[in-house]
Amino acid sequence: MPNEVEIKFRIDDVRALTRRLRASGFEQVTTRTYESNTLYDLPGGTLRKRGELLRLRKYGSTWLLTHKAKGKVTRHKSRVETQTEIKDGGKLHEILQALGYIPSFRYEKFRAEWSDGKGHVVLDETPIGFFGEIEGPARWIDQSARKLGIDRKSYITASYAELFYSWKKRTQSAVNEMTFQAIRRSKAPD
Repeated sequence: MPNEVEIKFRIDDVRALTRRLRASGFEQVTTRTYESNTLYDLPGGTLRKRGELLRLRKYGSTWLLTHKAKGKVTRHKSRVETQTEIKDGGKLHEILQALGYIPSFRYEKFRAEWSDGKGHVVLDETPIGFFGEIEGPARWIDQSARKLGIDRKSYITASYAELFYSWKKRTQSAVNEMTFQAIRRSKAPD
């Protein structure tokens, strides 16, 4: 089974990071692309309680269904990830609901992907800030992070849902999904 190994980090200056990516031999694989994600679970949060994730993602015009098994967190986050492209995400949504799965969390971002042929670095513009992910072999992650000026103390192993709920608690926001519209609406003056 394919094993996903990754870390996230906060991005303070996207332009500076982009320059460092180019200087380190990374090439842009995809331009800034809109991505919408819906996590599904059974009533009672069965998957979440087991540390698993079932996600339907639309990245540009491509639909992907992903299952992530319970992971192991050390300095990096590592877990088995099984993913397949789907032709019709709307129909799959209907199938999942017919099987008893319910949408449990939605989140959006704009993502640009970079690679040096050994792994990937992605730049994610989310409604709660800019984040990067470095995904590949553990040693390569650490080497790439050093090249990009990312200190190990800056590594984040939390999921976007965990980052959102931390942000929600810190800001005392009432929103329940990490979408641009929901967060923009919550910041609008009365």
